[in-house]
Amino acid sequence: MQTIKCVVVGDGAVSKTCLLISYTTNKFPSEYVPTVFDNYAVKPYTLGLFDTAEQEHYDRLLLLSYPQTDVFLVCFSVVSPPSFENVKEKWVPEITHHCPKPPFLLAGTQTNLRDDPSIIEKLSKNKQKPVTPETAEKLVHDLKAVRYVECSALTQKGLKNVFDEAILAAMEPPELKKSRRCVLL
Repeated sequence: MQTIKCVVVGDGAVSKTCLLISYTTNKFPSEYVPTVFDNYAVKPYTLGLFDTAEQEHYDRLLLLSYPQTDVFLVCFSVVSPPSFENVKEKWVPEITHHCPKPPFLLAGTQTNLRDDPSIIEKLSKNKQKPVTPETAEKLVHDLKAVRYVECSALTQKGLKNVFDEAILAAMEPPELKKSRRCVLL
């Protein structure tokens, strides 16, 4: 059975761990789960899901999850414009520097909060608004990502599609599979 290594990166508090727990258990976690990095295996493919922590003191440890990566999910919260900005300012430069060959997808999280009046009000006080799919699609084009996917770990809307698309990105084209893995020397 083919193994696909998917590493999930992004700012802290954008729901990366909840995304993985909700996908692998079909349940949203009820408590905060701090992460260094975790590995989950899901079938019918052997899909290795590597969760990463985004705290400054874990930066060097984070790099240990990158070798042999087949695909990256670069996550941001659709209700956190700073996390969206960090996709292009921090996360994509980091993964393309350390692992230039594996494909990556942009994944918008917390979509269940996009239309929440209290969130919209809070953002508007800072002259911000939720990230739209159109804005994210433009960034996909600018950064040469495979595609944009979005979901809510809480409601699970779009959740399966995020991982289906990651699997497809890792497997196509199949003849480039071995040369597209990340190797740190």
